[in-house]
Amino acid sequence: MQIYFTGIIIAISTFLIIGVFHPVVIKVEYYSGTRYWWVFLLLGLLSIGAAMLIANPLLSAVIGVFGASSLWTIGELFSQRKRVLKGWFPMNPKRKHEYEA
Repeated sequence: MQIYFTGIIIAISTFLIIGVFHPVVIKVEYYSGTRYWWVFLLLGLLSIGAAMLIANPLLSAVIGVFGASSLWTIGELFSQRKRVLKGWFPMNPKRKHEYEA
């Protein structure tokens, strides 16, 4: 019997990538608001495009998960703004806020 680790490596990589993006969303919103959402769009599209060109299934999957997480981060960034407005997260007092109530 042969054991394959590809699935578990992808699962652990996915867990770690999502875990890294969580504090990234909080920090980006705190310091710059939603102004840089387009960076995550570009990062996501480029990563997904690269994943389609990579022949190695493991690397392609991890890059694809990174790209999908980057795209998901756009929505989370705007959701984070709402959480800040509700008082669930601190608002940066040094930054001008363009929020509507």
